Amino acid sequence: MLIKNQIYETVITDYTSEGQGVAHIEGCAVFIPNAIAGERVTVRIEKAQKTWAAGKIVEILERSPHRCNRECPVAKLCGGCDFWHMDYAEETRLKAERVRNCLNRLGGEALTEIPILSAPTCHGYRNKAQYPVSQKKGRAYAGFFRAGTHDVVENKRCLILPEETDAVKDAVMDYVNQYRVTVYDEVAHKGLLRHIYVRRGVVSGQVLVCLVCNGDKLPRVEELLKRLERIPGFTTLVLSVNTKKGNAVLGDKFITLHGPGYIEDTLCGLTFRLSPRSFYQVNHHQAQRLYQAAISQAEITKEDLVLDLYCGVGTITLAMAGAAGKVIGVEVIPQAVADARDNARRNGIENAEFFCGDAGQAALELEKNGVHPDVVVVDPPRKGLNADTIEALHRMSPRRIVYVSCDPATLARDVALLKARGYSLKNAMAADLFPRCSHVESVVTLVREC
Repeated sequence: MLIKNQIYETVITDYTSEGQGVAHIEGCAVFIPNAIAGERVTVRIEKAQKTWAAGKIVEILERSPHRCNRECPVAKLCGGCDFWHMDYAEETRLKAERVRNCLNRLGGEALTEIPILSAPTCHGYRNKAQYPVSQKKGRAYAGFFRAGTHDVVENKRCLILPEETDAVKDAVMDYVNQYRVTVYDEVAHKGLLRHIYVRRGVVSGQVLVCLVCNGDKLPRVEELLKRLERIPGFTTLVLSVNTKKGNAVLGDKFITLHGPGYIEDTLCGLTFRLSPRSFYQVNHHQAQRLYQAAISQAEITKEDLVLDLYCGVGTITLAMAGAAGKVIGVEVIPQAVADARDNARRNGIENAEFFCGDAGQAALELEKNGVHPDVVVVDPPRKGLNADTIEALHRMSPRRIVYVSCDPATLARDVALLKARGYSLKNAMAADLFPRCSHVESVVTLVREC
C-alpha cells in the first residue's frame, strides 16, 4: 500500500474515463489529474487505498510533446473542462481509444481502431450553459463547480461558450448584486437564485434565459430585462421554480416572464422549437455530423417504419422522416413531446407521430399493438437502455438498430446484451461533441442476424 504524502517517480501509461492520467506504482493504480500518457513525473500521493491511490503531479521529468499551455486561467480549478493541458490531437485519440476499449472489453468485440469525428473548433461551441451561483464577502457571483464539489469557481470568460452566454451571466449577476437578490444556500435551503440557465440558437442567434429559483417570484423584473435586452439575440426570460433540496437544476414549474418561453434553431435543415427542458445536443456543428452518420448507417428506405426512442424534441426523428415511410418518436418529458409535435408541424412533416412515455414501456406497448419497426434508433441518457427497452427491441426484431450514446461503457454493455439476442455489430464510430471535456459521443449500428 502506498503512503499518503510520499513522493514517487512514475510514468503515465493510460487515462481514466474522466480523462485523468493513470500510473502504476508498486502494483497500485494511481489516478493523476492534468497528466498526459507517456510523461515521466514525480507524484505526491494524496489518498491511498489498498488497490488504488490518487496523486498530484509535483514535477514533470519528461514532458509529452502533446502538453500545451492552458488557455483558460481557471482550468485547473474549474470542473467544467478536463483537457486544456493537452493538444487536441491527443484529446481525440484518447476519446476514440476509450470507445474502442469499452466495446472490446465490455462488448466482446475485437476492434483494432475506432474513427472519430473531430470538432473544427474547441472555442465557443456550447449552445447551453448552467451556471450555479454563490456568494463571498457579500458579493454574489456565478461560475462552475470545482470538480467533485459544490464550490463555485468564478470564471469571467468561459472559452467553450459563446460571448452572448457569458454576457447573460454578467447581466444577471449585476442585477442580483445591485438589487440584493438573495443567493441560494443549499445547506440552509434558503435564498432565491440557484442557477442561471442559458440556451442560444446557433443559426437563429436567439437567446433563452431561464433563472432557477427557490421561489416563484423575482423582484424588479423590469430592471433585469433592461440589462438582458442589451444582449444580441435575447428572446425570452423564463423562471423555473425549484424549491426542492438536491442536485436537480431545473424545477417542474416554468413561468414565462418575457417573450414566448422558447427559442428556435435550425438543425439538419429543419427548424426546432426549444424550451428549457428540451433535449438538444450542445454542439450544433458536431450534432449535425453525428446525426448524418446515424441516418447514413440506418440505411432507411421509403417502405420503412422507423422508431426513435428517447427522441427529445424530435431532431433525429424528423431528420429521418424524409427517407422513411413513417417515423415514430417516444420521449418521457411532456414538454419535449409537445415541442416535437410542433416541430413536425412547422416543418410540414406529416409522416411523424410522437408519444409521451418511458421508452421501454412505450416500446413494449407498441409491440403488443403490432408495431414492428424496420429500423430503431436509440439515444438514451448516460445510464443506457433499461431491461424493458432491451426486451422490446428483442421482440420487435428490427433489421437494424442505430445506437447513439453519450457513455461508451453503458453502450458496450447494451451491445453485448443485444448481441446475445441475435444482433451483430456492423459499424462503430466516435464523435467529439465536447472538446476540452471528457465526455464523448458514439454511434454504432447493430444488424439482425438471419
